[in-house]
Amino acid sequence: MPTAEDFRRELFQMMANAQKSGRESIEISARELYARVGPPRGRNDRMPNCCRVMKSQLATDNGDIIVNEPPSGQGPTLTIRYRLPRRKGAEFTLP
Repeated sequence: MPTAEDFRRELFQMMANAQKSGRESIEISARELYARVGPPRGRNDRMPNCCRVMKSQLATDNGDIIVNEPPSGQGPTLTIRYRLPRRKGAEFTLP
């Protein structure tokens, strides 16, 4: 079972790869992040954990925005656009 740290690590890796490519932002959906880390298809029991991790990295003062949020606030359609590079205090560090 993936942990919050597993989701966080993959989210940071996705941001780092986008930043290395010279992108100014990256749009990530919970569905995409979950598929890269989560348990086999059809098992969404860790989706709330995935969404919490995504929202914990949301830095509106850095220009991040929620592009789509399901009514419950947690679900595969949650999509956040993270601005790159990360501002001081919101930067990511890879293990």
